[in-house]
Amino acid sequence: MRGRTSVYHRGLIFLLHAGVLPLLFSCKDQNPTGPGGSPSNIVFPSDSISYSRHVQPLFNQACNFAGCHDDGQHESPLRLTTYGNAVLSIPGVVVPRNPDGSTLVLRIQGSIGQRMPNNGNPLNQNQINGIRTWIAEGAKNN
Repeated sequence: MRGRTSVYHRGLIFLLHAGVLPLLFSCKDQNPTGPGGSPSNIVFPSDSISYSRHVQPLFNQACNFAGCHDDGQHESPLRLTTYGNAVLSIPGVVVPRNPDGSTLVLRIQGSIGQRMPNNGNPLNQNQINGIRTWIAEGAKNN
């Protein structure tokens, strides 16, 4: 009986290390899931959107990681790590006061090209509306 217990405990320890521990350190823990399954827990107010309090934290949680829109090497030239990268580096991505003319909005809505973010759940409607409002309010670096 003692041999069985030992094998059972070794198997349990293996499962904990192989199955549970990696889950504790996975990307989902680093990028919290928000309302509606969004890859972010950022909630936008209906107006007076702040780039530093709302937009950049959303980009940090939903867009800025290896292979996507971070500062590393990848297919897309768009970096969403700073205001300058997001708004000033590629014309048309963010067109202040014109969310319908901003590629960023069209991509997160899924209106053109592949819907972003493309590695999981889309942004929720509050977040899409928040980005639209920020752009409509002038896409300020505030």
